[in-house]
Amino acid sequence: MTLPRKDWEHLSIPERIELVEDIWDSIAEESDRVPLSDAQRAELERRLALYEQDPSATRSWAEVRERLEREE
Repeated sequence: MTLPRKDWEHLSIPERIELVEDIWDSIAEESDRVPLSDAQRAELERRLALYEQDPSATRSWAEVRERLEREE
């Protein structure tokens, strides 16, 4: 489904960001209805096993974001 551009192009950038956030939140509320593929499930299990082997090897999102911003 595609909304005609005229339905949202009049919104300011902050309003469009809010709209995207609202849409994302509505998807997250129903995330249990989005099935995982076998490959996705296997990848999640692999990552969980790695974490359980060595939780100290992980980084917070703030740390990852900071590193990415330094690399730009």
